[in-house]
Order: sequence, then structure tokens, then C-alpha cells
Amino acid sequence: MQKRLVGFLVCLVFVFMLAACGEKSQQDVMNSLDEKVEEMTGYKANAKMTLNTGKDSQVYDVEIWHSKPMYYRVNLKNATKEQSQMILRNDEGVFVLTPALNKSFRFQSDWPQNSSQAYLYESLVRDIMEDQEAEFTSNEKSYVFKTKTNYQNSAMLPKQSITLNKKDLTPQNVKIMDTDENVLIEVEFSDVQMNAKFDEGAFDTKRNMTGAKMEVPTVAPSNAQPFEIMYPEEIPDGSVIAEEKKIKTENGERIVIMYEGEKPFTVVQEKSRVAQASTSTSVSGELVDLGFTIGALTDKTLSWSFDGVDFMVSSNDLTESEFMMVARSIQSQMIK
Repeated sequence: MQKRLVGFLVCLVFVFMLAACGEKSQQDVMNSLDEKVEEMTGYKANAKMTLNTGKDSQVYDVEIWHSKPMYYRVNLKNATKEQSQMILRNDEGVFVLTPALNKSFRFQSDWPQNSSQAYLYESLVRDIMEDQEAEFTSNEKSYVFKTKTNYQNSAMLPKQSITLNKKDLTPQNVKIMDTDENVLIEVEFSDVQMNAKFDEGAFDTKRNMTGAKMEVPTVAPSNAQPFEIMYPEEIPDGSVIAEEKKIKTENGERIVIMYEGEKPFTVVQEKSRVAQASTSTSVSGELVDLGFTIGALTDKTLSWSFDGVDFMVSSNDLTESEFMMVARSIQSQMIK
């Protein structure tokens, strides 16, 4: 009898030891993530962002800096297009720097709190925490969460897969998917440094504009060459072109394409103007990340610049998701 009891106790201890050494549960990992974000002072990271929204994939290098509580510097570069933009958040507000145009745009925005951000660690953790139906798996080296997104165009990009390093919970990979789970945007992280140190002035607007202009050449003058007219590939059902016209301006030509249907809208495009001296312009509307560039969204317009061309979509009837759909499909034309 005594031998049986001893044997039972040994087995019981062994079972407890196995449990103690076993895999962490989803809640365990979430608790650790919450603690890590709370205790960190900031981070630096590099990433490659691949957009699969056109015929050919586009790859961007992304450099991310964050210093608590609310300092951010996100530098996006597309070497093949000599396209570069930087998002800055500092004590003065939220800025988008476009060095090729010698311009900075200031937004009255609560970015990055207002939506999901695939390249910001704390945003990914927030999405994990807020999705009560998040799926969780683990393998030898990683934890994987599949969650809902909170993008401005979440109807088009409703899901994401977030892979974290099992050793230190730093981000490894994010895949953003459409309703059919096709991966449209992928972010692969490298060299993530938690609690990184920053020089004084690291998030200063003027200093960053000066540094960015040294790396990216300014675009050609607006009237140097004609530009190819771009048409959206994806438009609301029933929409057709009602009129297309060219308007002569001081800086060249402005193309206006008007669509009619249940949800009429207009697409305007013209060559970008390079500012003679660095200028900062206040922008009405919310900062939106189109993936390939940063845009400004209001109730009735979505405007952005890409590859030396300024675009604007205007409508009284398009939804936020439809504005984003039209803009992204114009971009897919540009990279073909």
C-alpha cells in the first residue's frame, strides 16, 4: 500500500513538472505581451513591406523608431521609384515629410492610435488584445496570432496573421489578408532593438527633412515631361466614365476624369510641384496609410502624391473603404 502511495505521488509530481515546463497558453502569452509593452521605453526596427496589390509586387524598406510615450519616426523607401516618405510624431504634431517635393504636411491627427499599423509593435499587440476571437498557435520558434484588423479600409483588409519570436516576443512577420485570405501586404521585421536609445533631436521635423533630402533626389520640374494618365481598376459597380478633360495650368496640365453611376466620383491628377524652399502645410483630414504612400482623407476627398504626380479622388457618395479601393487600384496601374 505504501509503495503504491509513493508511486502515485511520484507520478503526480512528474505530471506537475510536465505542466510547468509545457507550452504557454494564449492568455499567458497575452499577459506577457501586455507587460512587455507596458515596461518598454521604445524600440528601433527595420522591416521589408511587400505590397501584392498590383500585377507586380512592390517592396519597401521601412525604418521604425518609437520613444515613449508618443514620439514616432517611420521612414518608408521604395528604391526603384526613388520614392520616400517619413511619418513623424513629436510635440508639434503629426507630420508627413516628402523630401522629393521638399514639402512637409502637418495633420491634426491622433495617429497611430486611430487604426491598425502593421509596422508598429504596440499596435500589433493592441490588435491581439482587443480581438476576443483571436486564433492562437505555436511552433518551435514562434507564436502566431490571427486577428481582426482595425484599418480604415478594414472591409478590404479584415484579417491579419502576426508572428512573434517565442524567445522575446518581438515581431517577426505580419500578413494582412483580404476576405479570401489572400496576402495583400506582408511585413517582415529584422533587427528589432527594444528599449533603444535616441539622440536629442531624433524626432525633430527640420532635422529629419534635411537628412531625408540628402538621400532622395527631388523630382523633375512639373512641366518637364507629360505624365501617363492613370485610371482606377476597381470602381463601384455600375460606375462609368462620363467625361474626361485636360485643363491647362501654370504648371502644365491637370487631368479630370468624372465617373457617373449610383456613386459618382471624380479623379484629378497633375504633376507635383517642387517647393523652392522647405514648406510645411497644414492638412485638413485624417492621415491614411495607403501602403504605397500616405494620403489625406476627408469626408469628400482622398488626396496623395506618388512618383511625381498629385492625385485626388472626390465624391459626396463614396464610403471610406471605396475611396481607399479606388486609390489603391490607381496605384496598381502605376506599377505595371
